Amino acid sequence: MPLVAGIDSSTQSCKVVIVDADTGRVVREGRASHPEGTEVDPAHWWTALNEAIAMAGGIDDVGAISVGGQQHGMVVLDDRGRVIRPALLWNDTRSAPEAEEITRHFGAQALARMTGSVPVASFTSTKLRWLRNHEPHNAARVAAVALPHDWLSWRLAGYGPEGESERGPVLDALWSDRSDASGTGYVNPTSNTYCDDIVLFALGHVPTLPRLVLPGSCADQTPSGVKIACGAGDNAAAALGLGASDGDVVVSLGTSGTVFAVSRSSTHDESGVIAGFASASGSFLPLVCTLNAARVVDSVARLLQVTHDELSELALSAPSGSGGIVLVPYFEGERTPNLPGSQAELVGLTLENFTRENVARASIEGMLCGLHAGLRYLIDAGVVCERIFLVGGAAANEAIQKIATEIFGITIVVPEPGEYVANGAARQAAEVLLGKTPTWDLASFTVAPSPPAHSTIENYGRAARHAAER
Repeated sequence: MPLVAGIDSSTQSCKVVIVDADTGRVVREGRASHPEGTEVDPAHWWTALNEAIAMAGGIDDVGAISVGGQQHGMVVLDDRGRVIRPALLWNDTRSAPEAEEITRHFGAQALARMTGSVPVASFTSTKLRWLRNHEPHNAARVAAVALPHDWLSWRLAGYGPEGESERGPVLDALWSDRSDASGTGYVNPTSNTYCDDIVLFALGHVPTLPRLVLPGSCADQTPSGVKIACGAGDNAAAALGLGASDGDVVVSLGTSGTVFAVSRSSTHDESGVIAGFASASGSFLPLVCTLNAARVVDSVARLLQVTHDELSELALSAPSGSGGIVLVPYFEGERTPNLPGSQAELVGLTLENFTRENVARASIEGMLCGLHAGLRYLIDAGVVCERIFLVGGAAANEAIQKIATEIFGITIVVPEPGEYVANGAARQAAEVLLGKTPTWDLASFTVAPSPPAHSTIENYGRAARHAAER
């Protein structure tokens, strides 16, 4: 039984699954937590990865490994392979002014044409520009820029700072994959090449950038000889883990909310709403992201002092539309629409409708309506949506499943809970080990569509427009 390992180094934690390469059966797994915050010393990720690998029983019997990771984060290294400053993560919005600066300089149309996307604060390019504007001494020291999964893969291969690694600080050995690299804001996902002019404007010079390794290729190996695949950004890895193909849309309810589709054609949305990312399978992954997803429900559950199951019961006992209450869930600012300085709003309150049940349901409807708006953008751009995979920690909630059918009006497929990013990375590793794309069964159940709740969606739209104008 050949074994492979898949890694999900997410915002909150690191998960490792050891998988039977032939069947996809998870043999064992491990997990370790990451520190909170929007900037993190990458050393914490490396420690967590090693802890998770140890909890999973090690990788001595594994033939190949791959890393899926949180997108966009900026890891900057000096010429000795040392991390210069804590990595700025995707959810750090301090570089919003720099996103506007880059867009003004190049123009939205040109950026969409070159990179498939117009940059927002989460993109790596904006963080490099922030570094140049606010920490010029650190910007001048940057010899290489990597994404979180690039840096972890590099460390797995034995590279790293002088005195802390077997193979030393070989910056030219850094690699990335097209799915994660397409979220930097300086990679063309069609030609799979870097846009040096954007890097130069952002940072002031062009440092070493990871070489781009295509799907199915072995990028390197660990010092013990385990093959390392190219890796992937978390959303692309999740799509791969789900086996999503043309006509499938994934709605992911994690720290952020994402709506993305596997598509044979690329998108170039100069409005900046759709990110024209690449997939982990060689095609494209047009994506719309909201900053506020599962934590919206977490927050309201804490407010009402109930468990998630109890919140679900409250929400399902309320009428569709929450009696007129609308929650616009911009607790962390927002990315879609691009309102990094915005705040959440609870509107439509009356003495009659202000109940725990309605507030509970409004939290779920608000979260899902924001994602529904994202789906509409994708459909208007030509993306085909025949079914929706509902994934992420919050997808297991019964109320979320049922309300999602009302909001989206499309068949919802809820996969059995699992580590889909790690599983997608494991699929990459299996392809490298076996020399072919593996075929693994996916356990799931289907929730039949309900008639779309048009009034709920319209009420949310009005409230969201008001919040944007504030």
